[in-house]
Amino acid sequence: MINYSNEPVINVGIMCEKVIHFELHGDFKVAGQNKNFSGRFSAELIEGKIICKQEEQKLEFNSEVIFKPQDFEIESFLLKDVTIGVKFHWEKKEKERFTGSLKLLKENDKITAINILPAENYLVSVISSEMSAKSPLQLLKTHAIISRSWLIAQIEKSRSARKAVSFDKKEKDKYKIPVPAEEEHIKWYDRDEHKLFDVCADDHCQRYQGVTKVFTDSAWQAVKQTAGIVLVSGDKICDTRYSKSCGGITESFENVWEPVKYNYLSSVIDYKFTLENYNLDFSVEANAVKWIKSSPQSFCNTMDKKILSHVLVDFDQATRDFFRWHVEYTQEEITSIINSKSGIDLGLIKDLIPVERGYSSRLIKLKIIGTKKIIVIGKELEIRRILSDTHLYSSAFVVDKIDVQNGIPQKFILTGAGWGHGVGLCQIGAAVMASKGYQFDEILLHYFKNARLKKIY
Repeated sequence: MINYSNEPVINVGIMCEKVIHFELHGDFKVAGQNKNFSGRFSAELIEGKIICKQEEQKLEFNSEVIFKPQDFEIESFLLKDVTIGVKFHWEKKEKERFTGSLKLLKENDKITAINILPAENYLVSVISSEMSAKSPLQLLKTHAIISRSWLIAQIEKSRSARKAVSFDKKEKDKYKIPVPAEEEHIKWYDRDEHKLFDVCADDHCQRYQGVTKVFTDSAWQAVKQTAGIVLVSGDKICDTRYSKSCGGITESFENVWEPVKYNYLSSVIDYKFTLENYNLDFSVEANAVKWIKSSPQSFCNTMDKKILSHVLVDFDQATRDFFRWHVEYTQEEITSIINSKSGIDLGLIKDLIPVERGYSSRLIKLKIIGTKKIIVIGKELEIRRILSDTHLYSSAFVVDKIDVQNGIPQKFILTGAGWGHGVGLCQIGAAVMASKGYQFDEILLHYFKNARLKKIY
């Protein structure tokens, strides 16, 4: 673990476009320029250089430029047409306002906009973007600690990966996405592609929407009261993952991402006691069917509108069937989606067969049988990606085939559990725990069993 004497300053990738429209509210400095800059600008690449235009004024930079505020507390910048929820069912564009510096960087034929700011300011936005800023203070404090832990763990992991030239091959392979075999397409998606900044601003990392969503003192209090506190295991900061709803049981890290086991990211039942009348050995498919098609007691099993309105941001509140859900596809629809998303012509889809499930009943491997070809896909997010125009809520689902004609089902019904990968903290479960009076440390140690709290700066 790196010894932190001060709060780290981080780089957050916000957007990457051919043209970026932005506004500077206040006085911003640019290295090598004598004047202050403010107002509306557009930036684009022209003949390999970054050109920033403002009415009749034109600024030219070779590969990057940083607009630095003269007063961090009162000055901000606005980016237009920022895409949030990339490739998920809530994807949309919005204006977002940020504090700190704006860095524009040439990346191939586009420009990347990066926000440079202190980690604690970043966290105030994250906990207000991931959950509602109206959330109970104990939930916001919980989220501040896991978001801080995840952030610093990712920065340290990136530094380790950059030093991989001195690692042996086994160590290097930890950070690689596997190349799919010919008939088995097993992938996992993490953040290996972020080379120009520490973290991105969307669900792929943590939702960060600047100060746009920060409108309560509670968000500031939560970060201030937990400043510098992280979860640790042994001598390392925990890579604290989280998702919206585990569906009743959280998943283990190695079943979703690289095959590395972390004791603090093991599976836990999302309730205060072990459930009766359920066999949780999901290697037996009948147990998975019973689990997914029922409604077991769980912290995240709630339809309490008051709780959900306090913890879900506006576009998440449209999703009500997160604990148990179902999707129906006609043969034409599922064939089109799978063949298009996989890039493989499987023909008509005859069956979807579970091959391997994790501790939460999430599928790790799924066999898809077509009239032309059979493939096995995994892991969790790849299954969700290939079976939906956007993403399925989770990979914890069972399949019913309807109206089978000459071996070809005319309809598939997918009944599922949970929303997201299910590893680590269950956000809706944590929200319910906070509403019931649990303190932030109790919530954290419920989901991260083998971790402890430590203040590192």
